Amino acid sequence: MNQEVTDYIAAISDTWKVEVSGRLRELVHGTIPDVSERLQYKKPHFLKNGKYAAVISVAKSAVSFTIFNADGLDWPEALFEGPPERKTIKISSGQQVDYDTLGSLLKQASGGL
Repeated sequence: MNQEVTDYIAAISDTWKVEVSGRLRELVHGTIPDVSERLQYKKPHFLKNGKYAAVISVAKSAVSFTIFNADGLDWPEALFEGPPERKTIKISSGQQVDYDTLGSLLKQASGGL
């Protein structure tokens, strides 16, 4: 794991955002074999074979998680937004997150990388 990403998550001001970001990071590492991570554009980016797989972005009111290579997958439209090639879920404080479904979608999307 990349120390810059660790420091980024540790520096987040709200505890719930730290917890969500940490779980998302663990999810990516547990789902994508040989994933690498780096801080790019001031956000944690996760890559497989040099291609974007996912990004965590922390904003004032939400933690966004973007999954790349999303074209052709069946997305729960009520939860995700974005163009066909990448889908983003915005997670708010207290929101229940189905990490199993996120992991399944991430696995499918990253399978061809």
